[in-house]
Amino acid sequence: MNLRTVVDGASTDILSVANLPVLWICALGVFAVIVVQTVIYVRAARVAAPAAGMSPGELRTSFRAGAVSAVGPSLAVALVAVALLTVFGTPAVLVRIGLIGSVSFETGAASIAAGTMGADLGGPTYTQDVFAVAFMAMSLGGAMWMLATLIFTPLLKRGDVNLRKVNPAVMTIVPGAALLGAFFALGLGELPKSGNHVVAFLASAAAMAVCLGVAKVLRRRWIREWALGFAILTALVVTYFTVGAGLFPVA
Repeated sequence: MNLRTVVDGASTDILSVANLPVLWICALGVFAVIVVQTVIYVRAARVAAPAAGMSPGELRTSFRAGAVSAVGPSLAVALVAVALLTVFGTPAVLVRIGLIGSVSFETGAASIAAGTMGADLGGPTYTQDVFAVAFMAMSLGGAMWMLATLIFTPLLKRGDVNLRKVNPAVMTIVPGAALLGAFFALGLGELPKSGNHVVAFLASAAAMAVCLGVAKVLRRRWIREWALGFAILTALVVTYFTVGAGLFPVA
């Protein structure tokens, strides 16, 4: 297929460009890097195990425990990723969300990027141009995130130690408050659009609160990991029925 017939900035056929071979090649490249990193870390653990007093059996047990504990969070991410396939396409979801990204960060960055072009993710104004800008924003944000982590972690660690000496509660409250404020502001920005947006917002917030409450009562960490997926599905189901019932006019 001719690339020029596929790429049309004004077209809303997102998947035709979101699944281009070049993006698949990039995704496979990222997979390859992660596989190589995994092999390096496993070998390093085996070399360091004797010095830490770990037997080969204990090392195998730790690997198995880590693999099992990763199933819950991985399924939670996969659940959210499936819902975003039609918005970002498979290669982008695999690279930015399935492997090295954060669902909240990536969708937030894409929403902000699309908003600067007067478009909504997945809406009628979501064209190939908007997708390209949103994808670039996600990629650049992720790259700077990793680069900043590499450079500033040693520096911030010193500040963290000093702040904890003054008040240990500071470094537990400030990061959480910043994230809560940022994503709550994104959610509030959707409320004036329609009653359906309000319903989706409230349904997802209620589902998230229930999941966190149940996780705390039952002391099940995996419920916290799945909370975002449950909240998205709840909002989708509730909004589907409110739209079908015609409770609020759809623009």
